[in-house]
Amino acid sequence: MSRVPVIALVGNPNAGKSALFNALTGARQKIANYPGVTVERKAGRAALPSGQPIELVDLPGSYSLDAASPDEEVTSKVVMGRFSGEAMPEVLVVVVDAANLEQHLVFAQELIALGRPVVVALNMIDLAERDGLVIDAAVLSEALGVPVVPTVAVRRRGLEALLTEIEKAPQQDRTHRHQAAELTLPERRLNAHNIVAGAILSETAAHRWHSRLDMVLLNPWSGPLILFGLLFVMFQAVFAWADPFITMIEDGIEDLIGFVETAMPDGILQDFLTQGVLSGVGSVIVFLPQIIILFAFILVMEQSGYMARAAFLMDRLMAYVGLSGRSFIPLLSSFACAIPGIMATRAIADPKDRLTTIMIAPLMTCSARLPVYAVIIGAFIPARTVGPGIGLQGLVLFGLYLFGIIGAMLVAFVLRRTVTKGAASGFIMEMPRYQMPIWRDLLIGLWQRAYIFLRRAGTIIFMATVILWVLLSFPKADPGESQVEASIAGHIADGLNVVMEPIGFNHEISLALIPAMAAREVAVSALATTYAIDGDEDEQAAGLTERLAMNWSLPTALAFLAWFVFAPQCLSTIAVARRETNGWKWPLVMIAYLFALAYVFAGITYWSAVALGL
Repeated sequence: MSRVPVIALVGNPNAGKSALFNALTGARQKIANYPGVTVERKAGRAALPSGQPIELVDLPGSYSLDAASPDEEVTSKVVMGRFSGEAMPEVLVVVVDAANLEQHLVFAQELIALGRPVVVALNMIDLAERDGLVIDAAVLSEALGVPVVPTVAVRRRGLEALLTEIEKAPQQDRTHRHQAAELTLPERRLNAHNIVAGAILSETAAHRWHSRLDMVLLNPWSGPLILFGLLFVMFQAVFAWADPFITMIEDGIEDLIGFVETAMPDGILQDFLTQGVLSGVGSVIVFLPQIIILFAFILVMEQSGYMARAAFLMDRLMAYVGLSGRSFIPLLSSFACAIPGIMATRAIADPKDRLTTIMIAPLMTCSARLPVYAVIIGAFIPARTVGPGIGLQGLVLFGLYLFGIIGAMLVAFVLRRTVTKGAASGFIMEMPRYQMPIWRDLLIGLWQRAYIFLRRAGTIIFMATVILWVLLSFPKADPGESQVEASIAGHIADGLNVVMEPIGFNHEISLALIPAMAAREVAVSALATTYAIDGDEDEQAAGLTERLAMNWSLPTALAFLAWFVFAPQCLSTIAVARRETNGWKWPLVMIAYLFALAYVFAGITYWSAVALGL
């Protein structure tokens, strides 16, 4: 029985290889891992026009045969016939994105230069035409020296022509091919640019406008200025746009508290609902509008195609501290939550690079910090402008996010020159097309973020607040004695406050830091519950921001903000870090250095503010 020929689909990530594989094989496919490697192996059966069966193998996306990750190493070994137990492919089907042709032809030239039977699938040609590009496949074929077949995998267009060329590929005349193997990477890039320039018959003004836009947004001088300008506007909007909605929610919670106090008799159940649930959990829920606005900006940047360009701009900065651009996406994910950010580091091939990224992910300002920042800024930073359209509160919030980024880069710089010493690996990034955000997808994304936030408020924050309320409410204080100081929680805080008092923290802050280890937002609900239990009538009627303004000094508030820039992550994040590093060593190092930075910088902030007379 003759061996079934093996045909490999190979190309850059996001070229549409999997869609083409699925279209050619249908349900006749199997998925497993390559022996000894946790990299997915997809293989399936198809038939040539003559009826001869073939085995298609969908190789992981790669940018070069010079492997920089486990995925790329598998692709390189299979293509070169060096993978144990895997037959060398008879034909290489190089899948390229027609709308991103210049980038994809760099790797295609390297594969063609191997001198093996090659067919190029010019995939997603419909999207290129939608973007205004008209590509001459014959000119492209002549320039590359191999057959080029336009395809639309998802619509099954061009599949018969592709199978026909695969069948004829072993008889190709390969003597006059362009010998890209002799070219350096910059020379292949220049050659790809020239090939594309000759193959494009026409392009619309919109496509040229996109190219010109990239010249501005990716410029090493104007690009960073535009990026930081957008971030500045985003943080201004978080306060300016959210304020009326926050006021509405606060008024609604106050009305609910008033209704409960009127409808229920005095007693422990009323105290539980008003002081524990409504004052505690409600003090966190009021910041939902700010979180929605923050994520609206992030989702618009992602859907428009700008976020990848922001990652490209940040790559240069990260190289200075010893990280590769591959670390940017996990760190970017950490702005939402450090848990998916740490899990996303699995895509980083270099183990030291990956460990460094895990260690600094908690310094990215996650959404859990936003309620903490917002309540302190609202209580102590005046809501006034410092320039045309520039609010002081938004400026302070922008500074806190920036401070966290700078702190992460400095820690990475130290780690990469000490315990995780090593050279940064290279990084190649695809630039997606510019497009208008789809309102339906945007609204779904916002709903998901709101649901996650409210679910945390209804589970983790609710449980932590209830436990804290119980610890604050018992045993009951004697007449004239402070309930907080007499409670179990108060006694616990007394011991912690000995350590925290030198950096300006008061008894209530020491108390709030304990449940905040469950989730950072709990610090806000803990403070609200504490002041609700032990406040006088004026404080009971005031919101949390007013209570803090009445009880805290400005140096204490600033120290509290500095603490949360560096404060260790929630317990769930520590658990994920333990799983991803296969032990407790590095999570414990993470906790220790974050606590040390938080304590030192909170102390520096407090004593500096006192010395300046603030």
